[in-house]
Amino acid sequence: MEKRNKIIYWIFTALFTIGMFSSGLQQIFRQKDMVDMVSALGYPMYFMTILGVWKILGVIAVLLPGFKLLKEWAYAGFFFVMTGALISHIACGDFGVKAMLGPIFQTLFIVLSWYFRPASRKVQVVS
Repeated sequence: MEKRNKIIYWIFTALFTIGMFSSGLQQIFRQKDMVDMVSALGYPMYFMTILGVWKILGVIAVLLPGFKLLKEWAYAGFFFVMTGALISHIACGDFGVKAMLGPIFQTLFIVLSWYFRPASRKVQVVS
């Protein structure tokens, strides 16, 4: 069971961190498709730089060993960013496949990565 959980963890962690890292770079370098999408949602362009930098720092936090509390914050931040993206698209009436499936799948990958993370990557609650 432990080995299965570790495999599941790394599959979903890879999927979500690759997605977050690549979208973070697209936001920092203001790739045209990303600029168009963020503009259509009504956000200012500087918001992309903020999100891009935080996404890359979050990926680093999730992948580095140790820093358990920082990992919890990174997972929470990723969850809020992706659910916020989904709500933003819905609020703007953007029900396109890419607009909906991207945030839905990334949120799913984030939750599964968080759920299946090994004990060595969890904050231990002491009572």
